[in-house]
Amino acid sequence: MVVDDSAVVRGLIIRMLEAEPAIAIAASVGNGAAAVAQFERDRSIDVIVLDIEMPVMDGLEALQRLLALEPCAQVVMASTLTQRNAEVSLKALQAGAADYVPKPSTQRLSGAQDFARELVAKVKALGARRRRIDREAGRCRGAAAAAPAPVRPREKAASPARPAITLRPAAGGRPDVIAIGCSTGGPQALQTLFAGLRNGALAQPILITQHMPAMFTTILAEHLQKQSGRPCSEATDGAPLVPGQIVLARGDWHLRVESRGAQGAVVRCGQEPPENFCRPAVDPMLRSVAQVFGSRALAVILTGMGSDGLDGGRAVIAAGGTLIAQDEASSVVWGMPGAVASAGLCTAVLPLGELAPAILKRAAGG
Repeated sequence: MVVDDSAVVRGLIIRMLEAEPAIAIAASVGNGAAAVAQFERDRSIDVIVLDIEMPVMDGLEALQRLLALEPCAQVVMASTLTQRNAEVSLKALQAGAADYVPKPSTQRLSGAQDFARELVAKVKALGARRRRIDREAGRCRGAAAAAPAPVRPREKAASPARPAITLRPAAGGRPDVIAIGCSTGGPQALQTLFAGLRNGALAQPILITQHMPAMFTTILAEHLQKQSGRPCSEATDGAPLVPGQIVLARGDWHLRVESRGAQGAVVRCGQEPPENFCRPAVDPMLRSVAQVFGSRALAVILTGMGSDGLDGGRAVIAAGGTLIAQDEASSVVWGMPGAVASAGLCTAVLPLGELAPAILKRAAGG
């Protein structure tokens, strides 16, 4: 279901989505109240693309009502790039939205190929997640259910067999840096992770690359500082890497580290070409961490689409470092962590709630 108060924007988004054979448009409405009414009538909807600024009922209120009807609803918040919309989008993620997509202005929307690619990929990934949730719950949703679909036993649909995950033995030694990469579901996962790390004795600097545009990273850094109780800021080119500090990649800038010999390491920010369609991307960060810190690097891959982090993860392992990943059940999308896990790069693949204790233990040299 596409929800936007602009008929022009709705039409353009619908055309972008319908160009993908795996996607069908179930409904198109112009405000949050209409979206809630439509969802009450039709629970077969897998994914909802929800605008933020709308008359009658805005996106944030509509999100809360949609999730009250169906806690497993997969909602993608769509908003133009303003500081206010970045703040609202992060509030929506905290309230239960699955993801967000920065929406170009109406004048530029028709030619926004990157926006179309990102939107289609996220809708497909979240649609697959919704179907997986339903299979695991043994749930069947009717196309015109007026109430939550009944839970009844049914045979699970066949799914492709995943390759067995082979774990690596833990490398010895205490890391000097922790590097975290994430994408879809990452803001929520980061806040849960840092809540678990808040009271731990963690002296290492922490680097984070989250696939996110400018303005969003500014707000996310503020949220993470409050959640973690640690200094957290967007990356500044040339700034020294400080123990205990969290450095977040700036939107549209890759984050790397560089050795300055006896002076230690410094942060570098660059606008080299996107990798894995992303800037910032996780791979450049991890490759630089492997080069500077070698066996003293700990990499963590959280929920996210695609395979960003796989190339950099290989570099970390080749340098003697350690990599751990979030497990499939707790990931919004098990693309990035699944890629490194399936490649046999991980020492551990853990539920989100168990990652903080594992990082603290590793950071203490255990």
